[in-house]
Amino acid sequence: MLKLALQFWSLAHPPGWFLMPLNWKDEIGNDRVPQRTWLKMPAIGMESEFNVWLDEIEIDPKKYWRHPSAFIDRELLPREKSSLQLPTGGAVYFDRGVVEVVTPVIELGPHSTARMVRNLWEQIGFVREQLTKWEKQAGHTVRLKAYSAHYNVSFEIPKSQQGPNRNIKKLALLLAYILPVPVMIVAANRRSTGVGVRPRSNRIEVTLDFTPDPGLMVAAATLIVGVAREVMSWASYDLSLLQKLPIPVIAGVVPGKHTTRKGWLTKDFHYPQSPYTSDINAPIWTTQYGKKRSLRQIGKQVAFYFRHSIRKYSDPFSFRLLFAILDGRAPSMLELIDRPTAYEDVGHLCKWGMVIHELKGYHAEIGLMQPKRQAWELQSIDEYVIDRQKARAFNAHELETVNAKNPKTAPLIPRRRRRLRAALSRRRSDTPGRLVPPRANEYLDRRETSLLPTALPKERRRRGDRRRKNYAIPFPDRRLTRSAYEQVFLKLVSGGRLRMGNEIYRPIGMKGWYHAIFRRDSDGAERLLTIDQLLQKLNDWI
Repeated sequence: MLKLALQFWSLAHPPGWFLMPLNWKDEIGNDRVPQRTWLKMPAIGMESEFNVWLDEIEIDPKKYWRHPSAFIDRELLPREKSSLQLPTGGAVYFDRGVVEVVTPVIELGPHSTARMVRNLWEQIGFVREQLTKWEKQAGHTVRLKAYSAHYNVSFEIPKSQQGPNRNIKKLALLLAYILPVPVMIVAANRRSTGVGVRPRSNRIEVTLDFTPDPGLMVAAATLIVGVAREVMSWASYDLSLLQKLPIPVIAGVVPGKHTTRKGWLTKDFHYPQSPYTSDINAPIWTTQYGKKRSLRQIGKQVAFYFRHSIRKYSDPFSFRLLFAILDGRAPSMLELIDRPTAYEDVGHLCKWGMVIHELKGYHAEIGLMQPKRQAWELQSIDEYVIDRQKARAFNAHELETVNAKNPKTAPLIPRRRRRLRAALSRRRSDTPGRLVPPRANEYLDRRETSLLPTALPKERRRRGDRRRKNYAIPFPDRRLTRSAYEQVFLKLVSGGRLRMGNEIYRPIGMKGWYHAIFRRDSDGAERLLTIDQLLQKLNDWI
């Protein structure tokens, strides 16, 4: 027996086993065991799902293409199952009848929410570009219809600091009461149905409709991340806190069970009336304190309570835009007549840096919603139709008079109508198109780069020009750098090699979001490295 035990010991403990690092299994072919399933720094990330319409017929992309590589014309780094790592750092895969794009993990810090949303739109742009190339080759049309967006915030509180009233499930339920109203004002549309919060193993996931306007999406991400991170720091997540803190919620509204996975979802039918089709400025909602408030007032008060945490992770542009929407100085999609058309063709009708046209023409949209067009006329549409019929009859009679070959034979016309006829005859000689000068577009797009007058070709812009009052407020990416984790993922997909000591390694795949698989050039041995380890080796890529 002793001899048999020694044989097992020798198999389980090869020579020099005590000198091996703790992650010695990383060096063994298929026995790649992740060293850990968490990161050193708190992180955020996003996912977006799109329905696919092929030749204006909705399809299941997995049944049609089988794998995303079917419409991508380059070799990409493989991930688990059927997903691919994109050159922009994120990933794409098929899931339950939709195409889903995902950002890499991005560590929390100033401007982190803008980085996350920018990265998501980079994934969308790459997939849309590849689909456009595939369209030309296959002779089909492909349209990406927006479906949903998921905002993920890491939850890294250790088990020792958790308890019955302080765990990830309690946190998700508390956020399901706090987040829906401010989130729907910033990111939802009139056809939206709910806002959900799901507890995952090490993160909180907030689910809602996709937001086609990138600026509004950054504002929504800023709001969600700021509120979630602040609530995480509380000593308790019990719902009784809502009776003590100045955070208004609509009385009597209880979130329901989420339709997918575990979690909570506050639908429109959980409210006394649908908040998505109601007037967001009407004080018709009763809070838990018995006060009547509008949706906008509730959303603004919630965001104001968390303003310091929101500012901590946002950029100045998105912070101002968020509170401009909640304050009523900027439009919400809930104030439009209907859901914006950009939802129907993401990547064409909406891109990073663009503003959807419904928000550009917001004042015209509001005018159309007034039943009697009080923005311009006091008469109703029926009165207008009658007046136009009279004008049509009068115009027909005047044309007959002007076109008469012999004015002397024309019927006698009163003196007043003769003056009108002379004016009409004079206008026949006018040049069409020159009566009214063309009007410039009144909309000033503040989300693009500089709108200063173009200088001479070789003339450099003066320093004083940067501080002019007419200098447009930039979109968040004007000075937006890459996060540390983003740089790691961009290195992984760049096609470069990593030097470790005297050995050269090539990345051959990803295992989740925390580990990368490398293969050694000398003997083909594989090694698993965490993202945090790669972060320390950014200067070792060749």
